[in-house]
Parts: sequence; C-alpha cells; structure tokens
Amino acid sequence: TTHKPHLLDPSRSSIFTLSHPLSSSEAPEELTMVKKSSSTTSNNLYLRGLCCLLILPLTTPFTQPSLPIINRPTSTISHDSPLGLTSGVSFRLQRSFSLPSSSGSDDAATSQTTDENNNDIPPSVLSASERVEECKRDLIQMCDTHALGSGYSAKIQRKIRDLEQLGEDAGFGQASSLSGLLSGEWELIYASDDITRSSPFFWAFRRAFPDTSDQIFGITDAIPAPLKEVGPATQTIDIDSTARPVTGTFVSRVKVATLGGAATSMMTTRCTVLAADGLDGLRLRVDSTKPEDSTVLKKLGPLGELVNSSSPPFPSGEALERVAPGSSEVILRTTYCDEGFRITRNEDRLEEDVFVWRRVKFGSGNTLSL
Repeated sequence: TTHKPHLLDPSRSSIFTLSHPLSSSEAPEELTMVKKSSSTTSNNLYLRGLCCLLILPLTTPFTQPSLPIINRPTSTISHDSPLGLTSGVSFRLQRSFSLPSSSGSDDAATSQTTDENNNDIPPSVLSASERVEECKRDLIQMCDTHALGSGYSAKIQRKIRDLEQLGEDAGFGQASSLSGLLSGEWELIYASDDITRSSPFFWAFRRAFPDTSDQIFGITDAIPAPLKEVGPATQTIDIDSTARPVTGTFVSRVKVATLGGAATSMMTTRCTVLAADGLDGLRLRVDSTKPEDSTVLKKLGPLGELVNSSSPPFPSGEALERVAPGSSEVILRTTYCDEGFRITRNEDRLEEDVFVWRRVKFGSGNTLSL
C-alpha cells in the first residue's frame, strides 16, 4: 500500500491503494524462477506474445501465440459548443429547456423564469462557473490546434493544471468515480505522449517491464509515417457507480494504419473495472488485447469477417501477470470530468501520462447523488 498526496492539494488526506508485484522473498519458488529466469520457455513465450501486440498486428491478421492459459475463477449528443455543461459536487447549475413557441408571451415567460432561476444562484458560484468555463474553452481550443500525436505541450499542460485547480477549488468536475459521468464514449483530443499510451495495456506493460519498456516503446514510436500512423483513439466506459465496490467495463480502441493506410486495424484492449480508488480513481484490470476490424481480413470477404469475429483475443492480462504479478492492474485517475469533457492521468506516471478527452456519447451507467 502506497500513500500518495492529492495531485493538486497536498493537505488533502486522500489515500490511494496500489497493488505491487510480490517481492522475491514473498513469492513462491516457482513464481520467482519464472520471474527471474528469462531463459524459461513460458516466460519467453509470454514476452514474445506481448511484443507481438506492439509490432506485428499492424500489417498482418493477428495470430495468438500458443500460450498456457490460466483459468480465472446511449444515445448520441450534439453540443452547441464543444464545452458541454459544467457539473459539480457541491453545486450543480440547472437549466430548463423548452420547445420553440410562436407566441411571444411564452418566450417572455420562459425568459423571465430563466432570469428568476439565475437570480437564485449565488454570485460567487456564477463567478466560479464562468472561470471554469473560460479556462475549459481555452484548453479545448489549444487541444484542437495542437495536432493529435504531436506529444507534449508545455502550454497545454499548464492550462490543464489551471483547470484542475479551478475545478477543485469551486467543486466542479470532481468525484468522477461516483458521479456517473464517466460512463459513455470518449474521443482523445490531447496526449502528452504517443497516442497508444492512452491505452491501459501500455500502462500495464510498463509495470511488467519497468527497465525495458521505454526501449521497446522507442522502437515502435520511431517507425515514421506513412509506414505507421496512429489515431484516432476512443474509450468506452460503462460503470455502475451505485455498486459497492464500483464495477463495470472499460474498452480502449486505438486505430493503427500502415503503408499509407493500406492496412489498418483497431487495437482494442478490454478491461474490467474492479473498484473505485478514492473519489476520482478507477482500478482497472487489463484482460485482453486484439486488433479488430482489420482491413487485411476484410479483403478476404466473408471468410475474413469470420476469422475476425471468431479469433480469440490475446490474454494480455494473464501474460503480464506471468511476468510480474499485479502488473495487469492499473489506476485511471480522472482529475476533472463533466458532461462533455474529462482529464485523466496514469496513476503510476501522473506528470508524464496526461490525456484530455471529449465526450461522443453518454452511457447508461448508474449515478450516485452526492
């Protein structure tokens, strides 16, 4: 168990629990041998399989390595602006909408009702809401003008920290694990690293191979366009915030194209939501990874579609557990989330792995009233 201070306010007493691999003294002898001996057949097979997920599925139909398997007991929305609405824990702005009316008196009555509702809102809250909205507007504009895949931007990172602080001070966009607003489909608009790092699979891979992961990632990242192009990336989250522990599913999809788009696939990682971690974290377990919607297979017609739909996914979670027990579990930390926008970080790399997402659809997850 590791005690970490809150990302923005060190005085807050948030305690986050993180699973770590067993030490060699605590692990059974057989597990220690598997972990330490790189010459064992099982470990080599799993390492080879994990590396295949990073390199091989880009141009060829995915074939699962022969590995020992461990058995383990909406609707679309449109926005007048890209901002959505701002929600908070301590206060929620409420707006009433009505269908257009041909009667001028009806319009006047609606306007009067809106004005009366606004008069009930404390000026300090309106001021805080305006500051949050203005900061969010600036951040989205920066993300839209910063090419996705360009990597780190110091200007955007500063604006992200500003919005996180404003949201925390005013009580907007907080308690994402329990608010129910995480459920839905999201599109990536900014990544501080390569777009593929938005997938929890890469977070888990780094935990399993802390000494060599950067070198392996460097090889795949160095493949230039048009030999390799990555993006867009989406995440589909479905959680039940009323359950104890919080449970649900998490699906990450990253499009990978090679040879100028001649061969594309959607690298899909499926995770299980194990529990909430504090008010703004989700503990995820990586279950499987599979390149879906391969254009190479689609060219084979019905046979290719059959292969694509029936081929089993790679058990990436179990493979990672073989290398380093506990490595398949990661924590998604969401520092800001409202009806149209969210900021997430990898708990293991809070400053390095920062991602900004815009909502595409709302989900059906249950919401807990705070």
